[in-house]
Amino acid sequence: MNISENSRVWIYQSNRQLTGPEVKQLEEVLESFTGQWLAHGHPLAAQAAVRYARFIILAVDESRAGATGCSIDKSVNLMKEIETAFSIDLFDRFNIAYRDGEQIASCGRAAFETLIASGKITEDTIVFNNLVQTVKGLNEQWEVPFKESWHQRVFSLPTRV
Repeated sequence: MNISENSRVWIYQSNRQLTGPEVKQLEEVLESFTGQWLAHGHPLAAQAAVRYARFIILAVDESRAGATGCSIDKSVNLMKEIETAFSIDLFDRFNIAYRDGEQIASCGRAAFETLIASGKITEDTIVFNNLVQTVKGLNEQWEVPFKESWHQRVFSLPTRV
């Protein structure tokens, strides 16, 4: 993203990978939205991106104009519209994304626990920390090994002997 590293970000994760045409259409929707996104009548310095055909990332450079409750509500409403238009779920916080080789996979909490128990998810498995709050965090702390993520506080890896 070509925006200040201190810019605020919101990450929405799809429950499935989007197709190429869907990504293109979604990028057009996001570009239109960010170009018109206002906070109390002031344009927001905003950008959006779709990464790995699965993550929608919104960023606002709040040093110019801060996102307000109403402007954030507009973005959430857009995400709900996108959910309907693309038949995806963007608000399931227990849909956990991780790297499976070169692929990005995701699953629910119970399935993730099963993958941990089977040894498929290890301390070195790359997971996605969608809780990052800035572009800097996105660049440095979004894709991290399980052992360095919030996941390790919630899920226990089996002890290997």
